[in-house]
Amino acid sequence: MSETSKLIEGRTGPWEIVLGLEVHAQVASNAKLFSGAAVGFGAGPNEQVSLVDVAMPGMLPVINGYCVEQAVRTGLGLKAQINLKSHFDRKNYFYPDLPQGYQISQYKDPIVGEGEVIVELDDGRTFTVGVERLHLEQDAGKSIHDLDPNATYMDFNRAGTALMEIVSKPDMRSSEEAVAYVKKLRTILIYLGSCDGDMEKGNLRADVNVSVRKPGGELGTRCEIKNVNSFRFMQQAIEYEARRQIEILEEGGSIAQETRLFDPGKGETRSMRSKEEAHDYRYFPDPDLLPLQLDPAWVKKIQATLPELPDEKKARLQSQYGLSAYDAGVLIIEQARADFYEAAVKGRDPKLTANWVTNDLAARLTAGGIDIADSPIAPAAIAELVQLIEEGVISSKIAKDVFERMWAGEGRASEIVDKAGLKQVSDTGALEGVIDKLIAANPGQAAAVTEKPQAIGWFVGQVMKETGGKANPATVNQLLRAKLGVA
Repeated sequence: MSETSKLIEGRTGPWEIVLGLEVHAQVASNAKLFSGAAVGFGAGPNEQVSLVDVAMPGMLPVINGYCVEQAVRTGLGLKAQINLKSHFDRKNYFYPDLPQGYQISQYKDPIVGEGEVIVELDDGRTFTVGVERLHLEQDAGKSIHDLDPNATYMDFNRAGTALMEIVSKPDMRSSEEAVAYVKKLRTILIYLGSCDGDMEKGNLRADVNVSVRKPGGELGTRCEIKNVNSFRFMQQAIEYEARRQIEILEEGGSIAQETRLFDPGKGETRSMRSKEEAHDYRYFPDPDLLPLQLDPAWVKKIQATLPELPDEKKARLQSQYGLSAYDAGVLIIEQARADFYEAAVKGRDPKLTANWVTNDLAARLTAGGIDIADSPIAPAAIAELVQLIEEGVISSKIAKDVFERMWAGEGRASEIVDKAGLKQVSDTGALEGVIDKLIAANPGQAAAVTEKPQAIGWFVGQVMKETGGKANPATVNQLLRAKLGVA
């Protein structure tokens, strides 16, 4: 995507979108940030709540060390500065699902400073998004408005759950870039094991800051779209909001800095409240929590346990197996898919194995809603199928039939081939008999091949038809060329 193609045409000329994202990632942990209450999805209302979570008098927060470790691990994965000293602040505002009347967060001194994420678009173009900071904070509860027309119910199961807020710099210029950034960030978090990335459950969601300006001009006033938890909704929300702002500006109006919500049903954003500034929240250090002081040796220990991250894995797959950037990129989107591939590819053709893992197997798993970690076809089974193709025992076409039988539970590839008589015919004597009959019965077609060599494809098709698709295509081509005098 060129820089020009990212611009939006208005009545007064082109406009540029400027985007920054605040991604809220729920920390993968068994307990909340400041209490021992369990964390999990699917529990009944208020079943995972401690006295600390609902701010009962005299209850004091106690930091969950594992959540701190997860935040540091994430910062290291984002190649960010780890601040050895940070502290927690109270962010004061009233909302019914915030029992304390404030949120424990981090303001001036976050646990993680500046980092970066390298993002690749579908067309292969890469760009870098700067990470401004990552801080820890507690989630709020949930207000439920549709159970009673006269009352609002409160579920505090999420209250106090640890969140990492990852704040980007305003480095994105299109909805496609924003979506690609969140996808890459999600992949990194899943590789690190610091967040499961489940957007449907709200474990990963984003506040999207949108502004527009004339290309190269000063930054415009931004509006924040809250809690977007779908890639499709994110793209729609950005594009609608950018158009809305452009129309206002072109009519001589001004943009009010505000918080907005995206309505998926209408495909538009609507005003939620005027945008607060930091001073509106009256931040001050939380008096119940000591500053966090990290031991450099502890941080180094976490660094040593980091897994191979997506960018490094992609580079290694290209180098080790000779894969294209595209194939390696498709494989590393899921850590489990890359692991499956590496288990299947040992001693096999890397490209052919990648095709089976990312195409046929992936399509079947997606259609069945099955994770690759739970695939009914094991890596060794894919490896055996690829081996049969490599050795010429079956053709690629027959392999697809064998794969479907494997999926249906009929057994291993070699067993299916033997039982069903699917071995490829490479016996030149048997194939010559079929070819000779076809040439004798179709002299006109044979003469046409002399004039137009590509017409040999008709004979190949007929041989395959006569042999039920079992003829070795390479052998058939070789014999036909010799008999028809095609160089």
